[in-house]
Amino acid sequence: FVSAALAAALLLPLTANGFSASVPPSAGAGPRVSDRAASVESFKVMDVLQRANELQSEGKEVLHCEVGQPESGAPNAVAEAAIAALTGPPRGVMGYTDAFGLPPLREKISAHYKAKYGDDAVSDESVDPSRIVVTTGSSGGFLLAFTACFDAGDSIAIASSGYPCYRNISGALGIHLVNIPISKEFKLTATELQEEIVRRKEEDLPPINGLILSSPSNPTGAMLTPKELKDLCKLCDEENIQFISDEIYHGIVYDKEEATALQYSENAIIINSFSKYYSMSGWRLGWMVIPEALVDPINRLQQNMFINAPTISQTAALKCWDADTLSELEGHVAKYRTSRGIILAELETIKEIDSTNVAPADGGFYVYIDLGEENIAPGLGSIAMCKALLEEENVAFTPGSDFEDPSGTLGDRRFRISYAGGVETAKRAMDRFHRFWPRWLERVERATT
Repeated sequence: FVSAALAAALLLPLTANGFSASVPPSAGAGPRVSDRAASVESFKVMDVLQRANELQSEGKEVLHCEVGQPESGAPNAVAEAAIAALTGPPRGVMGYTDAFGLPPLREKISAHYKAKYGDDAVSDESVDPSRIVVTTGSSGGFLLAFTACFDAGDSIAIASSGYPCYRNISGALGIHLVNIPISKEFKLTATELQEEIVRRKEEDLPPINGLILSSPSNPTGAMLTPKELKDLCKLCDEENIQFISDEIYHGIVYDKEEATALQYSENAIIINSFSKYYSMSGWRLGWMVIPEALVDPINRLQQNMFINAPTISQTAALKCWDADTLSELEGHVAKYRTSRGIILAELETIKEIDSTNVAPADGGFYVYIDLGEENIAPGLGSIAMCKALLEEENVAFTPGSDFEDPSGTLGDRRFRISYAGGVETAKRAMDRFHRFWPRWLERVERATT
C-alpha cells in the first residue's frame, strides 16, 4: 500500500483503492524500485542515530539515548571464543551449519528454558532442539514467522505503542496491520484483543490472523504478568490467532515475574535474541522456538532465505550460559537498574509531566513518556522536541512516531529514552534534558498564545 503523500513524493499515480499504478520504466530511468520497497517507512531511530553520529563527527559530545544497544559489548568469554575460533589452533573453517543452527547451541537454548522457567513449567517436547531455530537476529525470526504463517492480505495485530519493524516488515509482505491501542497501563492484554475481535465481527471486518507482541515491551517497558500472558495465549488459541511472542528483553526485568508463552500454548511461536540480555547486538544472532507443524516449512524457508545464521556468532554464543558469563551479564542488568532509577527520578521532578504518562518500565532498557496535550503545540510535538534536544543539547532521544499507529497523533506526543548506554550517559543526558525543558515550555507557550 502506498499513501497519497508518498505516491506524490515519488511521482507514482494512484489507483482508486490507494495502491500505486504500475509505472513502466522509461529509457535511461535508472534501476527499478519496487512499490513494496517504496512503501516501507524508515526505522526512525536509525535516522536519529545517523544525525547523532554526524554531530559526533563534527566534534560534538553526543549522549546516545536513542538506540537499544548495550554499551558493554559481548561478554568476555564470548569474544574470546570468537577469536579462538578464527585464529586457532586449530583455525575454524566457519563454513555452513545446519539450517537450524549448530546442534550444541540448540541444545543449550533448550536447557536454558528448563533452567530459567522450571522443569515443570516448560515441557520437554516444547523445547526439543528439533524445534529450535537459530536465526539471523530476531529480525530474521520475524521474517521467517511472517512468511511461514501468513499470506498477503492476511491481518496481523500489533500493539500501538509497538516495535516499528513489525509494521514495516509485515507491510512489505502485503500483510494488513491491525493497530490495537494499549491500555492505561501501557499494555495489550486479552481484554484489548477481545474488544478488537468483537469490533471486527460487528463491523464485518476480516478476522485477525495473527498477533505479535513483545513483553517486556519496546518501547514502553511494560510487561505482562504470567496470568495476563496465559489469558492472551488462551484467547489466541480459541480464536485461531497465531501468537508470536517476542521475548527478546527477557532477563532484563526489575522485580517482576517472567513467563514465556511456551508455558501456556502449544501453538505460540517464541522469538528471542542474543542482542539485548546477552549484549551481542552486532553479531546478528537470535532464535525461535516453534510448534512441530512449522518445523518443515520454516526449515525450507531458512534454507532459501538465509542458509544459516552467522557461524562465527553461533560458535561464540556457546559460551553464553557459562557461570562467569551469566555473572557478567547480571552485572549489566544491575547497571540498567541504576540508570532506570536515575531517569525515573529525574522525570518525577518535572511537574509538567504527569506521572501517569510515564510507562512503568518493568523490563528492558527504555522509558516511554507521553508529553500530554499541554506540553505540545502545532508543529511542536515530540518530533520537534527530540530534534531540538539533539541539536541544542546533543542528547539523542527517539520520538514516538516510530512506535505508534501512523494514522493517529500519539507518535508526535510520545518519546522514548534508552538507558542501554550506561549509568553516566543516563545521568548526564537527564541533566541536559532538565536544562532544556524550560526552553521547550517557553516555545510551546509562545506558539499557543
